[in-house]
Amino acid sequence: MSEDLGAEAAGNAATASILVEVVYSPGPRLVHHQSVQLPAGCELAQALPAIAQALGISLAMLTALEVGVWGLRCPKNQVLVTGERVEFYRPLRVDPKVARRERFVRQGAKAAGLFAKKRPGAKAGY
Repeated sequence: MSEDLGAEAAGNAATASILVEVVYSPGPRLVHHQSVQLPAGCELAQALPAIAQALGISLAMLTALEVGVWGLRCPKNQVLVTGERVEFYRPLRVDPKVARRERFVRQGAKAAGLFAKKRPGAKAGY
């Protein structure tokens, strides 16, 4: 009887699977959410072909992107667990610091945060 239970448990472990949520944004204001079922104990690198197929994009394009789980970058040998959120990150097109400086130049110093004059004759930033 105990041998039957051991064989049954081994069979269930072989067919066990996990469900992960995959998020990918190909462009601004475009987000693809997909739930993907994977074998239990699957590493991220092993899951990439199934994820690429579920999202409908090429595997080469997917492997070129940075990947993270719940907003934290992770190595591709990380073992996935059920309920995790796998995210793919596009490269930045503009450095955020440069974009902020350019925005400041366009808006000017007259009404920008610390540099706004609060009272007549006051120095900017006070």
